Amino acid sequence: MKKFIFGTFIYEYLLIKQNRKTLSLTVTPDLKIILKCPNNATEEKIESFLKRKWFWLEKQLSFFKKYQRNIYKKEYITGEGYLYLGKQYKLVVKRSNQDLVSLTKGKLLVSTTKLVSNGNYNKKLINAWFSEKTEKIFRERFLAMLLKFDYKNTPALGIREMKKRWGSFLNKNKIFLNPKLITTPKECIDYVIVHELCHLKYKNHNKKFFELFQKKCPGWKKIKEKLEILGIGI
Repeated sequence: MKKFIFGTFIYEYLLIKQNRKTLSLTVTPDLKIILKCPNNATEEKIESFLKRKWFWLEKQLSFFKKYQRNIYKKEYITGEGYLYLGKQYKLVVKRSNQDLVSLTKGKLLVSTTKLVSNGNYNKKLINAWFSEKTEKIFRERFLAMLLKFDYKNTPALGIREMKKRWGSFLNKNKIFLNPKLITTPKECIDYVIVHELCHLKYKNHNKKFFELFQKKCPGWKKIKEKLEILGIGI
């Protein structure tokens, strides 16, 4: 752990030195600050980088502080915030004669036959809706990204919760996507799918892999930064 002081602000961050060319700064949803840098990066270079990133750093910390309760302590009642395809939606729960979940005008609307305060039942309805949308959109994006390649044999698509990865590739037979990807923009979903599809040709992250990845997903570095902000790597 290292300490960065900028004016009256004091930050503690985890410094990770790697075999890389650039510096990368990440703020996770639980407010951890992670800085990755080349093995030969000097303290002066790191300090200068942090100063340039100070405004962005404060912005990310403020964002996650604001939504921390919604992320970790869901009660599934009106007023909470939910991310879906990169947009924030306000949860509204109302009593109805049928169970239904829908999106409308920036709101995640839950119609329930139970009491609106029944968090467990609301959770069941919301999770079922997210699961259905996740399978549908992942399948659509997977088929769309396959068109970028000329593979004769393609892997199956699966969904699996992962703590440290957005996606994974299994022996040319199956690609798994993290269901949390449904909270990110479609370009991020496409990025992860293309990344894993590139592994059909190149198993390791070598020069040829990144040449293919760049060709199939131009601008991938900016998308990668968006995903790193959310705290899971690839």
